[in-house]
Amino acid sequence: MSSESGTSGTDTAVARRGGGAGSGAPAGGRLGQRLSGLVVALGTVLFLGGFGWAALVYMPFTVPTASMHPTIAAGDRVLAERVDGSEVRRGDVVVFEQENWADAPLIKRVVAVGGDTVACCAGGGLTVNGERIDEPYVGDDPFAATASFSEVTVPEGRLFLLGDDRTGSLDSTAHLAEKAAGTVSRKAVKGRVDAVVWPMDGMIEPAPGFRALGDEPSPQGPLPLQTAMAVAGAVMIFAGAAYGPVAGALARRRGAGAAGG
Repeated sequence: MSSESGTSGTDTAVARRGGGAGSGAPAGGRLGQRLSGLVVALGTVLFLGGFGWAALVYMPFTVPTASMHPTIAAGDRVLAERVDGSEVRRGDVVVFEQENWADAPLIKRVVAVGGDTVACCAGGGLTVNGERIDEPYVGDDPFAATASFSEVTVPEGRLFLLGDDRTGSLDSTAHLAEKAAGTVSRKAVKGRVDAVVWPMDGMIEPAPGFRALGDEPSPQGPLPLQTAMAVAGAVMIFAGAAYGPVAGALARRRGAGAAGG
């Protein structure tokens, strides 16, 4: 009888210390549960922070036409960083509003700024201030060079804009006869397009051709960092939430192995 009592006491002690699958204690132990909860909390902050930051900095637009092909196709969803028109540089793809052009936001590429002289296509390409500009974003359109226009001097505070599809874009060249020679005020700019997000083509390539004029491409917006924050947060939430079930499954497997032994 004393032997049975000793065995029962030992079994009880093992059950209290073991915290196994049937003990009712959290799988993985208290420390593991606390750490997994912390990981989920930090992941939530990163995930929501990335999306919240992006919502403050970027505006979504759907492109209705193919005037920016091949850089942006009709129906693409883009994100435009909220920037002041004074920050816009040559080569930027911008969203702007111009009432006498259309009753909706438009997307074109800035090829000249106030004080520039711009012309096309003597010598087979766009020239700004007499410099031939390399434009890889125009693609292999054999008719791009036929969209010619005489030299225009851009007034201060204004922009000259072209679509990347030079033969299918109603841009500054369609308004040359107007008072401002087809230019748009910097104040009309609502944002600078950073990326095509649907389909997920990624960040818009910079326009290095304007380095010939001493103009570096605009700095990349914070979208890659915001995306990394959201992705890292999602991974942390998933990993933290999965800890309990995984630890429980491992504990049950160990318990089954011990019972079988």
